[in-house]
Amino acid sequence: MSMSRGPTPFPGQEHRPDGAVPAPASGTAYGLERLGRSWTWLLGSAVATLVPGVLVLVWPEATLHVLAVLIGLYLLVSGAFRLVSVFGREEQGERLPGLLLAVLYVLAGVLCLRDPLQTITVLSLVTGVVWLVSGILTLYTAVVAEDLPHRGVVLAAAMLGIVAGIVVLALPTESARALTRLLGLWLVLLGLAETAVALAWRAALRKTHAAGPRAPTGAA
Repeated sequence: MSMSRGPTPFPGQEHRPDGAVPAPASGTAYGLERLGRSWTWLLGSAVATLVPGVLVLVWPEATLHVLAVLIGLYLLVSGAFRLVSVFGREEQGERLPGLLLAVLYVLAGVLCLRDPLQTITVLSLVTGVVWLVSGILTLYTAVVAEDLPHRGVVLAAAMLGIVAGIVVLALPTESARALTRLLGLWLVLLGLAETAVALAWRAALRKTHAAGPRAPTGAA
């Protein structure tokens, strides 16, 4: 769950005082920045969370090995989405939490895939810590970021992540089936929350585009 500040023109698209619009910037950095600000990229991150949740809920007989692989892939893919989203942040101070979160997701994903036969306790610990830290960093971003559209939606998603982390860490599970149901439920809830954030971001972008560039003031 990561969003940049209020929708603004992409680099190279700022309007000059005389009303002219310079040519768009180019390059890999610009492409990643534009992609990171796209609401469809946020929606893709939500789908990457929602799909594994649905899979583990409709497949409760999955072994611990399969569950660890699914969780590991979810963490790796989500980490990649969050890493690209970092480029959509305007301020360097806003990029650091997103970068730390992306690295945490990737490391946790590698840990799950490196040893998929680990114990239920370890898998619960890894997932719970990732969700708890993710919720805290998202909450921090929602509080300090300026001009953040639909701040309430982002705050709600952050609180959901914090609660998910606390629940998984505080409630020990004694079987792979119980862990599957618990993680699957929270993955679906978090995926729905991220979908709401993506749709809120789309609404903010559409509102900005509908307003269009303002006419220069003081014209004769």
